[in-house]
Amino acid sequence: MTEIRPDAVADPAQPHALRRLTEIALDALAEGAAARGGPLPAGGPEQVAERTRALCSPVLPEEGLGAEDALYGVARAAAEGAADPSDPHCVAHLHCPPLAVAAAADLVASALNPSMDSWDQAPAAAVIEEDVTAALARLVYAGRPGPDAVVTSGGTESNLVALLLARERARATGARPLQVFVGANAHHSVRRAAWMLGLPTPVLVDCPGGRMSPAALDRALAESGGGPALVVATAGTTDEGLIDPLPELADVARTFGAELHVDAAYGGPLLFSERLAPRLAGIEHAVSVTYDLHKLGWQPVAAGVLAVADASLLEPLSLTADYLNADDDTEAGLPDLLGRSIRTSRRPDVLKIAATLRALGRRGLARTVEHCVATAADFAGAVDAHPALRRRSGEVGISTVLFRPVAADTLGGEAGDELVAAVRRELLAEGQAVLGRALVPDDDGTTRLWLKVTLLHPQTTADGLDTLLKLVAERARSR
Repeated sequence: MTEIRPDAVADPAQPHALRRLTEIALDALAEGAAARGGPLPAGGPEQVAERTRALCSPVLPEEGLGAEDALYGVARAAAEGAADPSDPHCVAHLHCPPLAVAAAADLVASALNPSMDSWDQAPAAAVIEEDVTAALARLVYAGRPGPDAVVTSGGTESNLVALLLARERARATGARPLQVFVGANAHHSVRRAAWMLGLPTPVLVDCPGGRMSPAALDRALAESGGGPALVVATAGTTDEGLIDPLPELADVARTFGAELHVDAAYGGPLLFSERLAPRLAGIEHAVSVTYDLHKLGWQPVAAGVLAVADASLLEPLSLTADYLNADDDTEAGLPDLLGRSIRTSRRPDVLKIAATLRALGRRGLARTVEHCVATAADFAGAVDAHPALRRRSGEVGISTVLFRPVAADTLGGEAGDELVAAVRRELLAEGQAVLGRALVPDDDGTTRLWLKVTLLHPQTTADGLDTLLKLVAERARSR
């Protein structure tokens, strides 16, 4: 086994220096997970803080501990105190377990550390990014000439860039400022992006049943008085995984001369599957589409994508900085990377995406997405069959299921919601399960608190989640 020199703590991340440290990190991950023993550390914030500091404090000692001890302590503390998305009971958020091949590729990205803002910092990574973004753009805009995509840090940045590009197109017309129309079901990042960009407050469009209403959008656009408009639809809502009626919304937007952007951060990877892609019918009419691969794509954060119908739509991002993309260098054939992002220095997140796409292929990715969707349907059936639990009625949204104890309905009102919240927090404190929460209207129109399960594990089965249902039912009975 290769030994690390005592002074090697400051060695660059070359293979000889990484080999032993990688072994130590992997050992710490395994030992930390074993000590945790579940999806979340038990004891709540105070006990987690105490155990964490016992393993890796002080964080800035007067004299260094050396690479091995420092790495082991931090990695062990992080693993022992982690919310582990690879555990079948960690199902609260759009927080996926990263595939091993993606995590390994992320190590390569960290070790090589190319910055994707100039070709001379990332010659090969630039080629890989060009090919990956082209493939991901074609996934959305199959058969159309000239689509493109850029890699982002996630849905928030993708939506920000989409609104930025739309704002600049509106400015080019010399007309009124861009008006954004967004569903009440939309992710908060859309309204925040409008605020950051100095746009008028977005018009909220009614979403009966959790989906944007084409009729409500028609009314809102008719009442707006014209001018540049961007309709933001959602394909995979955060609370329920619901998909807006994209073809109808595209028709309404077209009638009023408005553009359509689709936030498919959650639902976009359905496009890998020939069987599931029809759920996103109409997405090809969007001028831009957000989707994330660190959700239903099993990538370490961050792995966002913004696809556009035509590469020319990205031109407003163009910028010249002589030290990065001087005109004469570009004319001499050096690729210009600076206009591929609103960021300057940025990691080569595309490497892990490329490794995953090559490892699984489109069919393998399709099978994995289909597995999660099917598992959610099976889990919903298990909730329906459980006498002590009740699911929010209606179809399952992608891979998200909302349910609550029947006992909460018996209590009714605030007391019922308090029971739901208490069950969730009790399971968190015990380290037994990480369940989400969602305030969503029930069949009678009353907004109630629900437990949320978001199934993103590529191997979990509904049978394996029976224990989770038992835990929820038992905690509800015991209160």
